[in-house]
Amino acid sequence: MKKIEAIIKPFKLEEVKESLAEVGVQGMTVTEVKGFGRQKGHTEIYRGSEYTVDFLPKVKIEIVVDDAQAENVAQAIVKSANTGKIGDGKVFISTIEEAIRIRTGETGSSAVAVN
Repeated sequence: MKKIEAIIKPFKLEEVKESLAEVGVQGMTVTEVKGFGRQKGHTEIYRGSEYTVDFLPKVKIEIVVDDAQAENVAQAIVKSANTGKIGDGKVFISTIEEAIRIRTGETGSSAVAVN
């Protein structure tokens, strides 16, 4: 099994979700996060004072899939989250050793399959 974590721009979430549904992803965890990479934030003026916004709002998507699905899922995210501008985000793929469905005690791939 593979865990796919993607950090994307918030306004791309719906498009990514639809793209993932097309490749068969039926469940995911979404978290609102803040961070920066090469963008290094930006400056804003509030009530006449200029200040730096270091951390930009992002969305983190986490999905666990079978090894065979991982490449298709990652490509779906990359394709749908891409704007061609700096700050589009990143996709990380890591190996999951075990998964256990709490309700039934199922383990492995059957624990992450939607029944």
